[in-house]
Amino acid sequence: MGGAYRKQRRVPVLLPYPLAGAFDYLIPDGLDPQPGDVVLAPLNRREEIGVVWDHGAGDAVPEHKLKPLIGVLETPPLPEGSRRFVDWVADYTLSPPGEVLAMALRVVDRPPVLAGWQAAPGSNRARLTEARRRVLDALSCAPRTTPELVRLAKVTASVVRGMAEAGLIEPVPLPASQRFQPPNPAHPGPELSAVQGSAAAPLQAAVAARAFSVTLLEGVTGSGKTEVYFEAIAACLRQRRQALVLLPEIALSAQWLERFAGRFGCAPAVWHSDLSSRTRRLTWRAVAEGEAQVVVGARSALFLPFPDLGLIVVDEEHETAFKQEDGVVYHARDMAVVRARLAGAPAVLVSATPSLETVANAEAGRYRRLTLPSRHGGAKLPEVAAIDMRETPPERGRFLAPPLISALAQTMGRGEQAMLFLNRRGYAPLTLCRACGHRMQCPNCTAWLVEHRSRRHLQCHHCGHTIPVPETCPSCGAAHTLTPVGPGIERITEEAEALFPEARRLVMASDTLPGPQAASAAAAAIAAREVDLIIGTQIVAKGWHFPHLTLVGVVDADLGLAGGDLRAAERTVQLLHQVAGRAGRAEAPGRVLLQTFSPEHPVMQALIAGDLPGFMASEAAARRPGHWPPFGRLAAIIVSADAAEQADALARELGRAAPLGEGIWVLGPAPAPFALLRGRHRRRLLLKTRRDIAVQPILRAWLAKVPVTRGGRVDVDVDPVSFL
Repeated sequence: MGGAYRKQRRVPVLLPYPLAGAFDYLIPDGLDPQPGDVVLAPLNRREEIGVVWDHGAGDAVPEHKLKPLIGVLETPPLPEGSRRFVDWVADYTLSPPGEVLAMALRVVDRPPVLAGWQAAPGSNRARLTEARRRVLDALSCAPRTTPELVRLAKVTASVVRGMAEAGLIEPVPLPASQRFQPPNPAHPGPELSAVQGSAAAPLQAAVAARAFSVTLLEGVTGSGKTEVYFEAIAACLRQRRQALVLLPEIALSAQWLERFAGRFGCAPAVWHSDLSSRTRRLTWRAVAEGEAQVVVGARSALFLPFPDLGLIVVDEEHETAFKQEDGVVYHARDMAVVRARLAGAPAVLVSATPSLETVANAEAGRYRRLTLPSRHGGAKLPEVAAIDMRETPPERGRFLAPPLISALAQTMGRGEQAMLFLNRRGYAPLTLCRACGHRMQCPNCTAWLVEHRSRRHLQCHHCGHTIPVPETCPSCGAAHTLTPVGPGIERITEEAEALFPEARRLVMASDTLPGPQAASAAAAAIAAREVDLIIGTQIVAKGWHFPHLTLVGVVDADLGLAGGDLRAAERTVQLLHQVAGRAGRAEAPGRVLLQTFSPEHPVMQALIAGDLPGFMASEAAARRPGHWPPFGRLAAIIVSADAAEQADALARELGRAAPLGEGIWVLGPAPAPFALLRGRHRRRLLLKTRRDIAVQPILRAWLAKVPVTRGGRVDVDVDPVSFL
C-alpha cells in the first residue's frame, strides 16, 4: 500500500471533524505513511491530528493544489478493524465519518509516564492498621497508582499519603507498558455450579473458534451470569487476545471490578468519561499496543483501537443507557455485534430481562440462547406483591402506604436491610402556586422545574437551567404559596426519616454517587451492614449484590407507563424486575412490594406471577402486525430551529417530500413531546419500513430533496429508543 501511495504522491487523511470524508495530502520526501498511521496535517491555518485512511476522494483535487503532510506521529496506528468500524457506523447512522473518528482518536505524541507506588523494602506489617494492610496487599503483585489503591484497598488518598510519609511505600515510575497488569486466567476463582459450567462451556468454545457469533446469556437475577462469562474472558486470555466488557452505568463497575480481581488476580483497564485526560491517553495507548488485555467500559469503549479483539460482552444488554442520543447517535449493543463481526470474534449479550430485539433474534436462530433458570447457591427469587393504592392509600401528604411502612418496620426490626425505589431525582417534580395555579416551568424546555430542596433551587433536568426557589409566585406575586407536587427521592428520604428516625439511611442516586469511588464506598457500607435503609433511583437496579437486603418497596410502580412510548411497558417491566432482583440474594428470602394504582396492568401481573416470557410474548404479538420493532425498522427525523415558524416550515417541507412505496410509512410531522428543548423548537417525523427494507438509502434520498436553511437543523436517529 505504501508503494501505491508513493507512486501517486498523495494520501487520504480522515480528520476528526464532521466532514464528508477524507482529504488528500501530498507525501513529503522521507515519509512513507501507511493506512492507520496517525499523522499531523495542515487544515486552514492549523495543524490537526488525523489518520491515514483506506479511501479518499481519488484525483478530484489536482496534485499541485494539495498541501503536504507535516509528519507521522509516534503513536500506535489505528487498526484496520477500527477503521472499518468507523466507516460502518458512519454509513449506518448517516453521520460524517470524521465525527465518528473523533470518538476513536484518543492519542498522544509521546509515550506517557505515570507515577505509582510500591511497598518499601522491609515494610513491617506488624502494628499496622487494617487500612494500611489492605494497601500493602494491593501492592503485593504490582505497583499501583493512588486512584487504584483508593479503589482496590477501599481507603482514602490521605491513607496513601500517610504511608508514603511513614516510609511504608515509595514512588516508582510507571511506564504505560507496566500500567496494566495481565489478568491471569489460571487464577483460582469461585467454583461454578453444574448449571453455570454447562453455560460456560459453549461460550469458551465460541471464543476458541475465533469466529463471529452472538450468544444471549439469559439468567434470573442472582444466577451468577458474570461468573459464567468470566470463563469466556479466561478462554480469550489463554489465546492472548483482548476482551471488551461494556457496562451501561460506570457506577456499576465498583462491585464488578472486585469480582473481576477475585477471578483474575488484578483489575482490568477501565474506560469512561470520568477518567482524567491523562489516564484516557494511557489507556488508549495500552489498548493499541496490546498491553491492556481486558477493558471494561462505557459504550465509547467500542471505539478503542484493539489490534486483536477476541471477545465482546455486553452486560445488562437491555439497558437504554447503551443508546447515545447526542452527536453520533448509535446503540452500543447493536454496534458491539457489528464490532465483533468485523473482528471475527464472539459477542455475548447478558441480561436477566433481555430486550425484545434480542429475544426475537434468539428465537429466529440468529443468536444462540443460554439460560440460567435459578439463583446461584440455592437462593430463591423474591415474592412479589402489589399494594393497591386505591384501597390502602398513604396518609394525606405522604407517599408510603401503610402495608409498605409495616413491612419496612418488620424487616429492619429483624436486623435485615430494606430498599425504597423511586426513579425520580430531586424533592418534587413540579412546583405550583396555590393561589393562581402557576407552574414553575423551564424557559428553555417543555419541562417543569424540579425542586432540589437540599440545594434550595429549582432545576431543569434537560438543559440544566437553575434558579433559587422564589419566595413569591412569579405570576401573581403571592408570598409563600409555592407548593411541591409529587414525590422525588429527597421527599421519600424525608418521609422515611420521619417514620424511622433511628434507621441508618443511604441515598443512591446520580446526585449522591457521582462516580465509581462513591459507588464503591456505598456498596462497602451496605455490605458491612452499616446501612438499614437504602433509598435509590434506577442506579440501584443495575447489577448490585446486597446479600442482607430482603425487602424492596417500589414507591411508584406506575411511573413510566404513561405516554405513547412504544417501549414503555417493556422498559417498566425490565426496570422493576431488575430492582426486585436486589432482594433475597442470600439465605434470607426476599419480598417485593409494588405500590400501584393499576395492579391489573399486564406489567404488574407479569411481575407478580414472575412470567416475563409470557409478557414478552404478548408484547411481540402486539407489535408484529404493525411492523413495529423488532419486526420492522424505524428512523426518527428530528427537526429543530431557533424559531417555531422555521421548525414548522422545515418539517412541512420534509412531510411533502416523504418517500412512498410498498412497506414504507411516514408518520408526522408533529410537535415532539419536548417541543422546546434547550431553547430550540422541535418537530418529529417517523419513517417505518418492513424489516427487509433498509432505511439508510431512503433517508439519504429523502433528505437530499429538502435544503436546510440557516438556523434550522435535521437530525437522524436510526433505531430510536427515545421518542421525546
